[in-house]
Amino acid sequence: MLIVDKFMDKKLRIDPDNIPNHIAVIMDGNGRWAKGKGMNRIFGHRNALTAVRETIEAAAEIGTKAITLYAFSTENWKRPKIEVSALMSLLINSLNKELPTFQQNNVKVNAIGNIESLPDNAQKTLFDVIEKTKSNSKIVLTLALSYGSREEIVNTIKNISKKVVNNELNIEEIDEKIINNHLYTFNLPDVDLMIRTSGEQRISNFLLWQMAYAELYFTDILWPDFRREHFYDAIIEYQNRERRFGKTSEQIIPTKK
Repeated sequence: MLIVDKFMDKKLRIDPDNIPNHIAVIMDGNGRWAKGKGMNRIFGHRNALTAVRETIEAAAEIGTKAITLYAFSTENWKRPKIEVSALMSLLINSLNKELPTFQQNNVKVNAIGNIESLPDNAQKTLFDVIEKTKSNSKIVLTLALSYGSREEIVNTIKNISKKVVNNELNIEEIDEKIINNHLYTFNLPDVDLMIRTSGEQRISNFLLWQMAYAELYFTDILWPDFRREHFYDAIIEYQNRERRFGKTSEQIIPTKK
């Protein structure tokens, strides 16, 4: 009962009129969590699904419109083959298992990254879940898979350059909107809040353009231990910050006469 009361107290402290539209999450610490229990890294990945589920559900409940999870980076391909293989299998199994929950909670699944580099069976399962949830509208869950922000930006520059060369686009027309429309995240709002677990304080090549004005929240909690309570902590911290976007405090909150 005390735990429930604690969760509810934090949830009630959240201002429904100041909810981040787009939250990005770097799910870090699976390996260290497993090592602390004398197990291998794969054990940590397998025990992180509860954190994923609770985070998505909590985000949807408070009214967040989009949440993006950094599930597998372009750099992660450098990890031992057995771990990469296990992660791909876990992706497939998790998507199949969670599909009924996505449907029940009105979650639309999306994916960004070099999806073609994923194994064929992973691509098939991913696209199947995306297709089956495409009409859902409560929250967009984006999985960043084989994703690297620098690679995304390079591809964006190449695609825009091709249009300029082919006279489909005038170079003087290139602005932030044009760039946004050529990113993987063209259908998502900019990130308002980025959460990273495990105590590391880096953004690790994740949504560099999209997080230009994001609030960054770092917690020492290892990802497999991350729960609603910790998610609420991040939201409360976000709401306690003053987002000025280059303006002064007086411009954001005019002085009362």
